[in-house]
Amino acid sequence: MMTRLLVVSLACSFIMSPAMAWADRVWDSDLKRYLTEQELSMAEVYLTEEEALKLMFPKSERIKKDLLRVSADKKIVIEERIGWKFPENDFEVFIGETGAKIDGYALIQNTIGKHKPMTYMVGVDSIGHVLNVELLVFRESRGSEVRTKRFNVQYEGKTVLDPVRINKDIINISGATMSVRSMSAGIKRVLVLVDEFYLKPAGLGSDTVATKKSEQGIFGAIFGN
Repeated sequence: MMTRLLVVSLACSFIMSPAMAWADRVWDSDLKRYLTEQELSMAEVYLTEEEALKLMFPKSERIKKDLLRVSADKKIVIEERIGWKFPENDFEVFIGETGAKIDGYALIQNTIGKHKPMTYMVGVDSIGHVLNVELLVFRESRGSEVRTKRFNVQYEGKTVLDPVRINKDIINISGATMSVRSMSAGIKRVLVLVDEFYLKPAGLGSDTVATKKSEQGIFGAIFGN
């Protein structure tokens, strides 16, 4: 009897294992198949943090690191501005400096592509324009085209006042839509973080720019262009 129970138990284990493995698999709707174990575990490293910083601030005399802690109230403001919620409360900000002048800011972002986070650095100049975007690590089977300059050059010059969204001011890459959305969302977040914590306190933020534009519009209406 015990032998028979043991055989049944082993048989159940054998039957359940493939089912459990099946449940853990990830379906790719673009490829129309389950991703392989190799695809799920892949991680392509393109740049180190140090290499990316050299690209962000090639002429800066020094780069210092600042830890940005986002309070619950401030987080709500930022989430409302970018249009999505995020779990992080702390961000490392790299600040490029030359003499007493700030050259710009850079943040590393980890936002979900299709199934896994992609790691990239976003550089912003001293008045809130995107300087550069560099992909550091990519962990998906598809979508790494976002690292190419012919694609991500379109982010350069964007400000917090731009949509930074597919079909608005960003041209998509066929087959890499999730990567493009992920990168665009992270870039928008960086622009808002820099605006809220560095530019606004210095009188260079979006509120100041909006006020100046409004004043120019009023004076233009009164005195003509």
